[in-house]
Order: sequence, then structure tokens, then C-alpha cells
Amino acid sequence: MTKSIALSLVLAASLGLAACSGGAENAANAAANAADNASNAADNAMNAALNAADNASNAASNASNAAANAASNAM
Repeated sequence: MTKSIALSLVLAASLGLAACSGGAENAANAAANAADNASNAADNAMNAALNAADNASNAASNASNAAANAASNAM
């Protein structure tokens, strides 16, 4: 959701810039680059969140395994 909002804002700002400047092609390229950058940033944030969730899950699994091993070794 925030990705689409960010892209919409970047695109609207870039179109406004293109309308006011003589270098419409440069402004269009800048808009495309800004949209790509926003998209990549959103993708990176999502990947970081997924990795953090995976790491937390792995840590919980490791703790569970350690507890099971300790209980097994105690017998």
C-alpha cells in the first residue's frame, strides 16, 4: 500500500516538474528513476522485514531444540 502511494506521489511530482521545465525528457527520466528508487526501497524494506521474521523463527526453533536436547540429556 505505501509502495503505491509513494509511487503515485513521485509520479505526480515528476509530471509537475516536467510540465514546468523545458527538459521534459530529462524530467521524465528523473521521474522513472525516482519511481524505480522508491520501488526498490519498498522491496528492500519488505525483504528486511521477511528476513527478520525468518531469523526470529529460527531463533525460536533453536531455543526449542536446545531445551529438548537438555531435557533429553538430563534423563
